[in-house]
Amino acid sequence: MEKLFADKDRFIVTVEVVPPAGPDAGPLLSELNSLKDLSFDGFSVATNPVAKARMSAMAMCKLIQSELARTAILHCTIRDHNRIAVQGEFWGAKALGLKTVMVATGDNVALKDRGLVSRVGDVNVCDLITMAREAGLFTGVVLDTKPELSGGFERAVRRLEEKAKAGAQYAVTQPVYDEQGARAIADAVKHIGIPVILGILPLRTFKHAEFLHTKVSGIAVPDQVRKRMETAKDPVAEGAKNAREVFEIAKDLFKGACVMPPFDHFEVLFDILK
Repeated sequence: MEKLFADKDRFIVTVEVVPPAGPDAGPLLSELNSLKDLSFDGFSVATNPVAKARMSAMAMCKLIQSELARTAILHCTIRDHNRIAVQGEFWGAKALGLKTVMVATGDNVALKDRGLVSRVGDVNVCDLITMAREAGLFTGVVLDTKPELSGGFERAVRRLEEKAKAGAQYAVTQPVYDEQGARAIADAVKHIGIPVILGILPLRTFKHAEFLHTKVSGIAVPDQVRKRMETAKDPVAEGAKNAREVFEIAKDLFKGACVMPPFDHFEVLFDILK
């Protein structure tokens, strides 16, 4: 991925993948293989999203690269690993031929699970960036705009400045749904000087849009987009149409786009990337 980012004219497209909740990656690999004729640059592999156990992201990355001959980006969080484990992850990734990582804090553990699951967090994201760079990995971060953070959007931009200073080489935004939101981000971070990829999470239903807007930190679905989903005769098609619109906006304002198919609905990519 590093060479792609170095190409000033290249618009980079990645597809986010959530590993299976179990040891059998066969069905997921088959679905991913069905995308072989689409034009994109690699898979971005999440690690235990929403703080629920999934197959090792590093194992999934290796399977993707070995069986599908596609680039895979490893996600790594401070939630799940202490300093010793993180170091081992980065060295292991390098040994397995992975070249790019994306480091993040990680989703919070649900209240009902906190009696069983502990959050680690003995390093911070800037520590992860330093360790990943020292391991020889091309390192990305998340532009996290969680509204509950003091300072809101301005705080998120300052955090990205800190991550870039620590050595982050690119960033991926939370999902965005209109030109106004995309342009606000592009204008706010252009001085930081690292490539930024726009996150795109296609909507499935009005309830899906409402849930993301009201329950998921860092995601805002504008009123007019939620109204479109509510009144659409075919909400899935309307969600794909909105994703295509945002994808075209990303081409003008960002270095690339990361498409996040909801609930493993990879078929939506044929509508967005065609």
